[in-house]
Amino acid sequence: MDVSPFDPEELDLFDRKIIQILRTDGRLSVTELAKRVGLSKTPCQVRLKRLTDRGIIRGFRAVIDPARLGQGHVAFTEVKLSDTREAALEEFRRGVLAIPEVEECHMIASHFDYLLKVRTADMRSYRAVLGERISTLPNVASTSTFVVMETIRDAGG
Repeated sequence: MDVSPFDPEELDLFDRKIIQILRTDGRLSVTELAKRVGLSKTPCQVRLKRLTDRGIIRGFRAVIDPARLGQGHVAFTEVKLSDTREAALEEFRRGVLAIPEVEECHMIASHFDYLLKVRTADMRSYRAVLGERISTLPNVASTSTFVVMETIRDAGG
């Protein structure tokens, strides 16, 4: 994959249309995508490959309803570290990647260091993940939790 700096101005209207259509329906066949974009199949395939090779389109996935799988509880957890030197940050990152309930992890420029999106079945499960997994990660000094009461918009679907 080409990860060189990308200039968004390189995208023309066809590229932008391909991206927008695939955001809502990533299962379209190339033939149907080409039809909706207004191109023939081959030029559409070439553009799709270029967008994928450049890392603009990172992949295709099924959008799952976690609540229907018994994973409807969402909490955001602020994590403050006791050490923010690079080696400590790397230890924390590795630890977070081993916790499947952590759906997202972002380093934040704030009074805390990381913001985690944690998905579990319920509050009891979340407390276990927080107490036994997150709080015991390397260099964690403190955590603070915000429980989601309602989701208005979710990028996952």
